[in-house]
Amino acid sequence: MHIIILGSGVIGVTNAYYLAKEGHKVTVIDRQSSAGLETSFANAGQISPGYSAPWAAPGVPQKAIKWILSKYAPLIVNFNPEWDKIKFIVRMFSNCTEKAYGINKDRMVRLAEYSRQCLIELDKEIAFDYNHERKGTLQIFRTEAQLKSSAKDIAVLKENNVPFELLDADGCVEVEPGLADVKDDIKGGLRLLNDMTGDCFKLTTQLMEKCREMGVEFMFDTSINKLNMSDGEISSVDTSAGDLTADKYIMALGCYSTQLLKEVGIDSPVYPVKGYSLTLPVINEDAAPISTIMDETYKVAVTRLGNRIRVAGVAELTGYDLSIGEKQRDTMRHVIANLFPNGTDLTDDNIWCGLRPMTPDGTPIIGKTDIPNLFLNTGHGTLGWTMSFGSAKVCTDIVCNKEPEIMSDNFSISRYKNPTKRQLAPKGMNNLVSS
Repeated sequence: MHIIILGSGVIGVTNAYYLAKEGHKVTVIDRQSSAGLETSFANAGQISPGYSAPWAAPGVPQKAIKWILSKYAPLIVNFNPEWDKIKFIVRMFSNCTEKAYGINKDRMVRLAEYSRQCLIELDKEIAFDYNHERKGTLQIFRTEAQLKSSAKDIAVLKENNVPFELLDADGCVEVEPGLADVKDDIKGGLRLLNDMTGDCFKLTTQLMEKCREMGVEFMFDTSINKLNMSDGEISSVDTSAGDLTADKYIMALGCYSTQLLKEVGIDSPVYPVKGYSLTLPVINEDAAPISTIMDETYKVAVTRLGNRIRVAGVAELTGYDLSIGEKQRDTMRHVIANLFPNGTDLTDDNIWCGLRPMTPDGTPIIGKTDIPNLFLNTGHGTLGWTMSFGSAKVCTDIVCNKEPEIMSDNFSISRYKNPTKRQLAPKGMNNLVSS
């Protein structure tokens, strides 16, 4: 069977790997000159199953106003009227209930934990070099209210048997000694023991080369214009290299999937949410982070990647605009300067931005569509790196008409067609594998 994958970010490349491993002919198409050059290029670097949670949470609509008005704003909204943005916000706010949050976080953790297992298995098979460490994530709380609100996340972690530690300020410093100078600003922390770190771009490019060895064809510098339809199926993909045909097609273009899908009658809820990162050098080992620290106040992640520090954050709703704002840079500089003032050189901060493909409920869209030979693997938001291998394995199984190893029905786009019939995820990691 020949499968065309649209998109060569970490999602598209991991999907190509698993399909090639099944023995299929795979072609990957992308407008960029190589793999991983868009949202996968300079993300936060954290592989965080334990921190997998939807942005849509109880209290978020009220908090959003405070965030927007903050000096170091974690959320920026361009208020120019745009129907897709309005629809995304309305749908997201509708998921800001206790019940919806529990359902969404449960299935996100389930997929992310499965993805972690898939990556561990792959690391046993293939020797990759991508600054991979298994030292956990530390979510730090600066207020008692943040510490108290972590209870609902801890409940989901317990249900899914995800190991964690709830720490006081001294415990946070014991885990991350570089935080010693700001200990008085920390009320406590939640440490996710199984979380990992790694350079997404490095692994994506190395996995691309492995895919080539397995026979996968990569067509770069190739723009994708539209999907051609015939008799209710995709007949070909209209590209700058001509019409390309296959037996099945996988859409893995992140937020750029939305318009192509709309043209074939599929209403995708995926919306671009711009995120930023700074990459800085480590200049003092003792004053630098050891793993990933998530600052709950500013919604900024600080991750150690070898001799570099990656600082990532800010959510900006401004469509497909890729311009870089100084206010966003100031927010990330403020966090790294506050937490690890002596660990890096702020004059050497390389800034980057990318468009995160967000769904209103936080869960990616994986699986079948109403078009029999078209499948989706998109909408991973801030967790594409965390969920990539599990998503690719699930999508591969569905494309190959195999039963996925985890319960996956509620990953499909059908949940947006029938929201009142939303399928619930089973509780507990003992239900990770399908019956």
